[in-house]
Amino acid sequence: MTENIQVKRALLSVSDKTGLAELGKQLAAMGVALISTGGTAKALRDAGLEVADISDVTNFPEMMDGRVKTLHPKVHGGLLARRDDAGHVASMKEHDIAGIDLVIVNLYPFAQTVAKGAERDEIIENIDIGGPSMVRSAAKNHDFVTIVTDAADYDTLLTELKEHGGATSLAFRKNMAAKAFAATATYDSMIAQWFGFADQGKMFPDTLPLTMSRPVELRYGENPHQMAALYLPNGPSASGIAQAKQLQGKALSYNNYNDADAALELVSEFRDSPPTVVIVKHANPCGVASADNILDAYKAALACDSVSAFGGIIAVNRPLDGAAAEAMTGIFTEVVCAPDADDDAKAIFAKKKNLRLLLTGELPDPKRGGMAFKSIAGGFLLQSRDNGHVSDDDLKCVTKRQPTEQEMADCLFAWTVAKHVKSNAIVYAKDGATAGVGAGQMNRLESARIAAWKAKDAAEKAGWSETRTIGSAVASDAFFPFADGLLAAVEAGATAVIQPGGSIRDDEVIAAADEAGLAMLFTGMRHFRH
Repeated sequence: MTENIQVKRALLSVSDKTGLAELGKQLAAMGVALISTGGTAKALRDAGLEVADISDVTNFPEMMDGRVKTLHPKVHGGLLARRDDAGHVASMKEHDIAGIDLVIVNLYPFAQTVAKGAERDEIIENIDIGGPSMVRSAAKNHDFVTIVTDAADYDTLLTELKEHGGATSLAFRKNMAAKAFAATATYDSMIAQWFGFADQGKMFPDTLPLTMSRPVELRYGENPHQMAALYLPNGPSASGIAQAKQLQGKALSYNNYNDADAALELVSEFRDSPPTVVIVKHANPCGVASADNILDAYKAALACDSVSAFGGIIAVNRPLDGAAAEAMTGIFTEVVCAPDADDDAKAIFAKKKNLRLLLTGELPDPKRGGMAFKSIAGGFLLQSRDNGHVSDDDLKCVTKRQPTEQEMADCLFAWTVAKHVKSNAIVYAKDGATAGVGAGQMNRLESARIAAWKAKDAAEKAGWSETRTIGSAVASDAFFPFADGLLAAVEAGATAVIQPGGSIRDDEVIAAADEAGLAMLFTGMRHFRH
């Protein structure tokens, strides 16, 4: 194996012609002979370069609308032959096959064609065959051949050639080969996904090939002894916390990403609502409120649980102004997520150098489709996203008393928040703000009690005359299996209840609600979040 390989002959065939002309000029200046195909050859000639057509190499014309042009022994023999194998060298001489030392290939724009909503025939025509074949041949034979599949690597390639007198090092070729196989794997994955999901209409295909790219490694995972990295799915662009622009602050940690995602997902439920603030701690909301402006919403959300909010994550559904930013920097906060921020807000946050400010642009659509993954020992669980919603028309009042207009609004507010609280989830809400949140308990009664206790504690800290659970609506993410959880809410002062219903003891729970004079709504939908 030779460490450095001189590049004398290059084959270029690209769909994306970004940087092609300049690359061709630089290669030609180094004395590299250029071979090319179709539109790539034309682009190089238009740049004033001498180029041999692939048909001159194969002695066969490009045919079948370009479907067949590079699939030929004189191409793949030139790519796959080992220069240190006497038998390979003899075969090259016998069949008049010249070696190809460098391959520049990027593939037909399959994903972009799907994304623009093209018809099936056009999508099929954008499945590249010859390109991936050349890429794989060159990458397999990286001991002797350099493969480049990304225009972003053109400058790196040219630097490599200049530093090694027109040659490439084995380390460089290995690195490019790894990228090349990742590129073809990603390409095949996108095609397989399209066939499985879109073309065949299967929600869960028999095989699910997924590929992802790593933009960053993280300092550590959930705990310091764990390693972690962020990966983004290849294919059409997504919108979420992973795509947010970090304006300032330390690099995000694993826990920051996880908590900020929880905050963004919840605040997105309110993207068409009045100004709303969500405060999250350990992936659970500890305060949520809507108001006439972000500042007032923040104050109301903070008042729900100012203790838990310390070191938390804040997400808002409106651009931030200076007044809101000033209030948010009053306590230690890890991350603030917002669609945007004005200059005053940015200047205020800049004084807190460790605070991470993330600008998300338009908030994700809470009703969007997609899949949620969970790793388990030995495998993965896959399910559709919980994008279920209920409106006034979906609700069924099962008690003698109907809810008032304010109770109805508070029920829907509490229900929206409960969807994003770890089960068992109980949420008290009043006047568009959470009053108490009970999360992650092993039984619903304890969640109801904890939420009421936290509301009482918040009232004492704020100096209020009474707890905000009095006159509140209470949401339960799943049905009350017994009346005890409901009675705990009654004891806390709730006057309205929203829950899925469906328990074998629904009659018992309804009777308890009627006896207490509550209004109770059934949604027919639950929102477990484990």
